[in-house]
Amino acid sequence: MIEFKEKYINPFTDYGFKKLFGEEPNKDLLLDFLNELLNKEQGRITDLTYLKNEHLGKTQIDRKAIFDLYCENERGEKFIVELQKTKQKFFKDRTLYYSTFPIQEQAKQSDWIYELKAVYTIAILDFVFDEDKAEPDKYRYDVKLTDIENNKIFYDKLTFIYLEMPKFNKKVEDLENRFEKWLYVIRNLNRLDRVPDKLREKIFDKLFEVAEIARFTTDQVRSYEDSLKYYRDFKSSLDTKHEEGKIEGKIEVAIAGLKEGLSDEMIIKLTGLTKEQIEQLK
Repeated sequence: MIEFKEKYINPFTDYGFKKLFGEEPNKDLLLDFLNELLNKEQGRITDLTYLKNEHLGKTQIDRKAIFDLYCENERGEKFIVELQKTKQKFFKDRTLYYSTFPIQEQAKQSDWIYELKAVYTIAILDFVFDEDKAEPDKYRYDVKLTDIENNKIFYDKLTFIYLEMPKFNKKVEDLENRFEKWLYVIRNLNRLDRVPDKLREKIFDKLFEVAEIARFTTDQVRSYEDSLKYYRDFKSSLDTKHEEGKIEGKIEVAIAGLKEGLSDEMIIKLTGLTKEQIEQLK
């Protein structure tokens, strides 16, 4: 078995995320998080029901679109909650595609008259979209159908919320509200060795209790090990590709510099490559 250095699970692993938010005994954690996330436009959600998402869609291809979490509140409004570990081409398209399933599902009602219940798609991202890097302090994006000319909301029952977690860098002492406390926990849980005093609230006491690896059964530890190994291997693979991409970029710059007749010293200064690497390129 893996020797865990962390006291608490990593929420960005599949097992960790579903342990915290996807199990019936811990439903109050998800309920509290959604209430803080959607408080301004939702009011208070008093109850949630987990729904099986593998039955959505009419075709075999549709049924492969499995969400991390799919639930419904007491008013029949639907919530899709997705955890995304890395950049994925067309991820925004994917979240839009996901939102169509709970819309289509409502048409199955026999007396349906085209009145839809609201659908919320929430994406917790362990990366930043390239187009958002120029806004380092903006980590939350709320998206609805709006009129381009006057920016007024045209349709308010379809909402997409993207949380770019790498941008949330507040220290625990700087947290200003309950929602920020939630983001801090999601971002930092596996790095903590105790419950910070500022998070000493009933809901967070429970979360830390649920997340403590020492409380797991042998089977739970084994499941978490598998999920953590996949997460680490996945991240390691991405880091390797990133480093390879940086080196390739430096080599391209160096080759262009050589063609332009730049001195070795100038190319080394521009790229950070060694003199031996420059000689090899020659």
